[in-house]
Parts: sequence; structure tokens; C-alpha cells
Amino acid sequence: MGKSRNTTLIVLAFFSIYFIWGSTYLLNKIAVTEQPPFMLAGVRFASAGILIFGLCKILGIGIAIPLRQLRNTIIAGFLFLTFGNGVVVWALKYVDSGFAALEISAQPLVVLLLMRILQGKKIQTMSFIGVVLGFIGIYLLVSQKQILTREGSWLGMIMIFACMLSWGYGSLFVGKANLPQNYFVNTAYQMFTGGTMLLLASWAFGEKWTSPMEWSVPVQYSMGLLIVFGSIVAFTSFNYLLRSVSPEKVATSTYVNPIIALLLGWYFLDEQITMQSVIAAAVLLTGVYFINTKKKLAIYSRFRK
Repeated sequence: MGKSRNTTLIVLAFFSIYFIWGSTYLLNKIAVTEQPPFMLAGVRFASAGILIFGLCKILGIGIAIPLRQLRNTIIAGFLFLTFGNGVVVWALKYVDSGFAALEISAQPLVVLLLMRILQGKKIQTMSFIGVVLGFIGIYLLVSQKQILTREGSWLGMIMIFACMLSWGYGSLFVGKANLPQNYFVNTAYQMFTGGTMLLLASWAFGEKWTSPMEWSVPVQYSMGLLIVFGSIVAFTSFNYLLRSVSPEKVATSTYVNPIIALLLGWYFLDEQITMQSVIAAAVLLTGVYFINTKKKLAIYSRFRK
């Protein structure tokens, strides 16, 4: 019964990071066209953290944690949210939401290379093929003329790649760090501290703050959805998966995220989907498949045990 329940939770958690996170590119793009990026991301994560703390209080879950765990949640909050997500929101000022999702679809490649560099993990033949395909896909994606000629696009692409490094290192860090056992408490501390650091960054960069009551209706709806689903539901699921399955497996959300983001950006924002982008997506996702294909048997066997 317990094992069946764990399997169900894992499946629901994967559904959350696959589909909900796929829609966050659209929601962030809508919001950042009107409001400053670090302020938006800071409000989103700090609000989500406060709401989760309140939920813990209602459920009778203790939120007191040792100093070491607090330090680790601050580090994770910075890697995932302050830099890993906040800078992506900033980069959306210069690139389309679908393009950002496609570039980030190379995340498993980054995780694999970091595991090789930092942990000395050997890259298997199938994974090596995946790495090669990943680099080809990235080249096809970023070499498009209509992207290269857009003002600020190169800066946006470079900063998104830096965010991928931060997120990848964060995935490895969280997999081994001493963090709160309760996933709500863990998420709450990461959200609140990451959001607070983003608000400090917003202040440091001189962004203009406005009351949510002054935001347009689309921005208000977008932020509400980002706080409740993109932050509380999906990020709690993400933290749960990082402690339940391998980092490479969690990174496979990039199979689905770019497809969802591309379709939503095309439908709601009239973002162009070029044939070269489609080919780049196919090559990238094939590479991600090769990187993870040998892991599937191990994960499925864990479900059956």
C-alpha cells in the first residue's frame, strides 16, 4: 500500500513539473512585458514561501530547523530561484518564451556534464551520443538569423545558459545536502529566502515597484497562477522528486516543457515557430532521450520493488 502510494505521488509530481512548469514561460512572459523582472520573481517566490509557512501552521507542521539546514535552504534558494529562475525571467525581455524553453531543454546535458566534472561520473556511450546531439540542437537553435539579429538576444541566451548551470549544480547539491525532511518546510524556506534575495536584487538594480492592485488584469492572473501552481505545487513536487529519484530523471521534464511552452507562446502571444526551431527541438529532445534511456530500467525497477 505504501509503495503504491509512493508511486502515485511520483507520477503526480512528474505531471506537475512537466505540464505546470511548461506553462510558466508564457505566464512569466506576460508579466515581464509590463513589470520589472526581479520584482516580479521576488514577489512570486516570497509570497509562495509565506503561504506555505501558513499552510504548515494550519497542518500543525513544525517549521523550526537547525542552522545548518537553514544555510542549505538559502544556498538552494539562490541556485534555483534567485539566479536560476529570476535571471530567466529577466532574459524573457529579450527572447521568446518558447525559445527560452527550448534552450533550457538542454538541462539534462548540463546536469550530466556537471556530474562528470564534479563527481567524476563516467559518461556512457548512449549518453555521449546524447551530449553530441544536444550540442547540435543548441547550435541549430541559437544560429537562427531572426534570433541573432534581435536586440539583446545574445545576452538573453548567455544568461539563460548561466541559469542552467546554476539549476544543474543546485540539483546535485540538493540531492546530497542536509535539508528539512518535510517537503513543504523545505520548499517554504527556499521560496522565502530566494524571493527575499530577488527583492534585494530588485532594489539594488533600482527597479520601480508598484502595487499589485495597479497591475493589469493579465499580469495579476499570471502572478496568481505562478504563485499557487508554478511555485507551491510544482516546486514542492520538484523537491520531492530530487529526494526520490535521480537528478537526471528529474531533468527529463525538459522533454515536455518546451513543447508546452512553444504551443502556448504561439497560441496566446503569436510567437513564431520556425522549421529550424522544430528541427532543433527534435534533435535536442532526442539527445535528452539518449542521455536518460539507460536510467529508465533502474527507475521502473524501483517502482516494482
